[in-house]
Amino acid sequence: MLLHWKFDPVLLSLGPIAIHWYGLLFVGAFFTGQALLVRMFKAENVPPQKAEQLLLYALLGTIVGARLVHCFFYDPAYYLSNPLAILRIWEGGLASHGGALGMLLGLWLGNARSAPRLPFLWLVDRVAIPAALGAVFVRVANFLNSEILGKPTAGDWGVVFDSVDALPRHPVQLYEALGYLAVAAVLWSLYRREGRHPPPGRLLGWFMVLVFSLRIATEFFKAPQAAYEAGQVFSVGQYLSLPFVLLGVALMLRARKPGA
Repeated sequence: MLLHWKFDPVLLSLGPIAIHWYGLLFVGAFFTGQALLVRMFKAENVPPQKAEQLLLYALLGTIVGARLVHCFFYDPAYYLSNPLAILRIWEGGLASHGGALGMLLGLWLGNARSAPRLPFLWLVDRVAIPAALGAVFVRVANFLNSEILGKPTAGDWGVVFDSVDALPRHPVQLYEALGYLAVAAVLWSLYRREGRHPPPGRLLGWFMVLVFSLRIATEFFKAPQAAYEAGQVFSVGQYLSLPFVLLGVALMLRARKPGA
């Protein structure tokens, strides 16, 4: 039986102010990630307030990076002719590849500006776990908003997004959400198995390989996200994912070396 999905993306309206489910889940992702990172920092005798400071930099970097990559890789013609529209982030349009880059740059900057500095690979290994968990929240929010749609399907699991059209589609947002939840579980298991001391770069490497391999796979079930993707074998998301997978493999190989 097909599911017909029609959901109001606005949770609450207070005069001119609207509280969106997307924003609520984004905030939920941040605080869930903060709680998990604080737990890891405490277990490894790192001041927990350090986690809170660094995650603010990571959050800002994620938003800026995700917005810029969306604008210049998914709809460059529009944003180059309307540069002020880049600032209208409330209209939607964030790219996870840019979010990942922005998160890493934000963490690097935040770590450089605070004392004592933490070893960077040590830091990003631990942030990788809440980052994977945060991606679950974001994809659930995409489903609630009826955005990042899948291709039409004849399967009984198809979802009709009534606010878009009458076609049953792959609920690709939920495919990704479940995949990212599995990635978070794998990373947490690896972290615990290594006695909370994995070789530097190993968890980040696994994060990049698993998350972006999943992204490459699920892109085959997505409707085109950029106008110029029509007719192409591979999507923008797949092209952008490949360098992350290769970097992840390099980090994992580096972590295998003695004394890494």
